[in-house]
Order: sequence, then C-alpha cells, then structure tokens
Amino acid sequence: MFSYKLPNGMRVVGESMPGYRSVSMGVFINAGSVYETEGENGAAHFIEHMLFKGTKTRTASQIAEEMDAVGGNLNAFTSKECTCFYGRVLGDRVSTLSEILADLITNSLLSEEDIEREKGVVCEEIMMTEDTPEDLVTETAVAGFYEGDPLERPILGTVDSVRAFTREGLVGYMERLYRPENTVVSAAGNFDKDELIASLEAGFGGMKAGEGAEVDFGLHRPAKRLRFIKKDIEQAHICICLPGFRKDTKESYAQMILSNAFGGSMSSRLFQRIREERGLAYSVYSYPTAFRQSGFMTLYAGTGAENAATVTEMMLEQIDILKREGVTEEELERSKKQIIAGFLMAQESTSARSSAIGRAELLRGKHMTEDEVIERINSVAMDDIYGILPVICNTEDVSAAFVGRIGGSEKRLRELMRG
Repeated sequence: MFSYKLPNGMRVVGESMPGYRSVSMGVFINAGSVYETEGENGAAHFIEHMLFKGTKTRTASQIAEEMDAVGGNLNAFTSKECTCFYGRVLGDRVSTLSEILADLITNSLLSEEDIEREKGVVCEEIMMTEDTPEDLVTETAVAGFYEGDPLERPILGTVDSVRAFTREGLVGYMERLYRPENTVVSAAGNFDKDELIASLEAGFGGMKAGEGAEVDFGLHRPAKRLRFIKKDIEQAHICICLPGFRKDTKESYAQMILSNAFGGSMSSRLFQRIREERGLAYSVYSYPTAFRQSGFMTLYAGTGAENAATVTEMMLEQIDILKREGVTEEELERSKKQIIAGFLMAQESTSARSSAIGRAELLRGKHMTEDEVIERINSVAMDDIYGILPVICNTEDVSAAFVGRIGGSEKRLRELMRG
C-alpha cells in the first residue's frame, strides 16, 4: 500500500492487488449531514445527486455513455460523516475513471433547472424512506439517541429543507467543504501507480485549497427517550439504541464481539430466543456503530402488531441476562471467528478494499493491516466484555422507537421501557 499527497494537499492512498484485472477508485470528502447547519440539512446528499447532472464538458448522458463505453460503473453515497463518489473499471482504464470523477467534482454545473427538477426526486426518496418502516424506526431511534447533536439530522434532510435549497446555498456548501485537504482519493486493484498519480494531478490539481472541515459532533446526552410513529402497516417495528463506545478503542472491538454474540448472527441470543424458539419475528438482529467521539449498539425486531410488547419485553430480558451473566467462552470464541472470517472475505473485493482504505484515511488518518485488525479482535478477553457491560446494558440510558399499528400496545410499551 502507498500514500501520496498532491501539491494542493489532497491525499491519495492505493493498494495493489495482484491477480485482479479491475481497479476500484473512491473520492471521499468530509461532507456529510454532520457538517450541515439546520437550514442546510440534506445539502450533502442533494449535491451528491447534482454532480451527475452534467459538467462544463459533459452532459449527464455523456457521463453515462463514457462509463458504459469502457465497461465501467459509477455511483456515489452520502453518510453522516462523508460523501463518496466511486467507480470501477478495468486496470488499463484507470485514467478514464479518474478524469470523469474529477470532472464531476470540480466542474459540475448545478444549473437552476436541474436543481428544481432534482428537488422532486429527492423528496420522493425521503417519502420512500418514510414508507420503509425498518429504515424509519432506525433513523428515529438514532435521532433520539443523539438529540441536540449534529448526528440527529437525517442524511436526506426533510421535504421542507430540500424544497428551500438555492443554487447559491449549494455552491456555498461546496466551496466550504469540497477542498483538497478535505478529500481523500483511494484506489485498489490492478493499476499503474504513476499513471494514477498523473491523472489525479491533472484532474484535481486546480481544486482550490482552503481550510479543512472542523465540526464537533457525537455528543450523546444520557437520557431515556421513547418515540412512537403510528402507521397502518402489518408489522410493528422496534428499534432500541443502547450506549456504546467511540471507534478505534479497545472497548469498540469488545462491543463488536458482544453485539455479534447478542444479535449479529443466526446463533446469536436474539435470533435463537425470538425467532427460532418463539417464532415471533422473521428479522431480528443487533449491530454496533462507532463515531469519533461516541458509539451505540442497535437492536431491531419486526413483528406482528399484537406481539410488539412481548418481543420488546424479551429484548429487555435478554439485555438484563447479558448484564448479569455476560457471554460464555464459547460465544466469545465463536464471535471472534465469525468477525475475522467476515473481515477477511470482505478483503477479496477491490471495491471493499478501496472503500476501507479511503474511509480509514479520511476519518482516522491511519490504516491498519489485516494482521493488526485480526490481532485487535483476538486480543479481546472476557474481562474486556465484562468491562463494557455496565455501559451497554444501561437501560436507563436508551433511545427506543416504535413504528406501526401500536395504539393498543403503547401503554404497555411505555411501562416496559420505563422499567
């Protein structure tokens, strides 16, 4: 793997993967929902859409045609912490991919006509999320967990905030955040390093330097928060967010293993107790999330409306058992093996490797080798698990959300969550 910095301050990280014919590339920018003001909410995601609408040198259809002509693909995503534009081509087309990505990011038109048209598209996307209860209940619970913090804001924004966007405001957001020192380009697969660097210098060299983005986010204020959204749908959707730990700490690795044993696999406690033994849910799981300053563990279940209180009670009972008894040695070792296997299998994709090294450089400013990651997972001992249980299993500091036909169960759900 190599690291390089362009003259304007943009960082480049790359990893050669012998035996592969393709190369994946990502342009990661510190421009996510946490970098928005309340009035800008959804701007990062909206700009992600807009950059595919045409540049000073290409129309939207020409962008698609040029990528199709080399058999490549191009896409993007926006998260709480960053925006990424990425693509994949055969190794001898790395300059083509680099040039198109640079064109999107540095030369997009953001025409008034396209902005007005895209507002409708993004508002439909927001409404689609509103009609996807699993996404809605998770977003609602996380917003409660980070109430008053930038992480509370939805990535897509709201219909009102999107409708209020102006070209001037969007250009201002880009000028503030789309800076070389705020950007990392990553590449993984079959490529020529010198060709890659030359193409990046040609494409991104004119990007105006400025100050990197700085924002304080991830402050969790301990409290018990409950939110109910009533929808006339068949299932009740339950999401509980428990406190966790910030990324890149020993505790965050212990949390990863604990979550896997609790609800991250088919052998996990939530899956076995709620789905296999009682048949009360098809989808039930847990997973950890870690940011720079804090983290949390999410529990989710979808069940019939009449079973919402029963499933919630079972989830809380399992949290209580976990707090009192911890995990077994068998669960600890099995979870380590599952996590390591999943990690190693993910390394077999150029897209996954490009994403991993790009995110690591942007969000942490460092990378870990496969051996270092495996060592950190294997080093988690039973004492580390017991050490985090009082934090994760603290049901006095919890954010829970319920979506569906829950009218008849709301009183009981409130009683259960109050303890």
